[in-house]
Amino acid sequence: MRHSRALIGAGAAAAVATWWFTDSAPYPYSQRWLLDLPLPFLTLKRLDHVLQAREGERILEIGPGTGLQSLHVAPRLGPNGQLDIVDIQQEMLDHVGRRAKEQGVDNIVPNCADAHELPFADGSFDAAYLVTALGEIPDPARTLAELRRTLKPFGRLVVGEFFDRHQIRPSSLISLAEGAGLRVARLYGPPFAYYAVLRPIDA
Repeated sequence: MRHSRALIGAGAAAAVATWWFTDSAPYPYSQRWLLDLPLPFLTLKRLDHVLQAREGERILEIGPGTGLQSLHVAPRLGPNGQLDIVDIQQEMLDHVGRRAKEQGVDNIVPNCADAHELPFADGSFDAAYLVTALGEIPDPARTLAELRRTLKPFGRLVVGEFFDRHQIRPSSLISLAEGAGLRVARLYGPPFAYYAVLRPIDA
């Protein structure tokens, strides 16, 4: 019995180690199923609470993956609202588009672009969010600066981060945010799985 438990424990440890050291950024489309797995604390209900999406708003999502959050947020914006999604992988955007069509969601606008250079005018968005995406971007400081640029003066930014080797820890996020002209207004959840609400420093 002890021998069996030891083998199971060793197998689980090996699986975790494999996941940790082979985890790539961004997630390749072939591993898209991982993006639909629920993460503790980074629930859709908690995202609703921190993002506070309202009808008629224009919101931006960076790194939508397979659309887990996109397909939840977009309907909350109503027929006059819009969710722009940005991903560097066209396959991911096409995947979200297919799912949106199947579910009758028609206010998602895909943009294949680099998060370092967002293809939007200054002050375009009421809000923006990234869930387990900021830490996968090569230059998160530059992306935060771009998000600050494209937010309206009193806009809000939600960052969700989960513990893996790409995670940006809360203390690092606070420093990066300040350099981009943002401040962390609130933190929700434990350090290993948190949502942060950021606001422009001068708002």
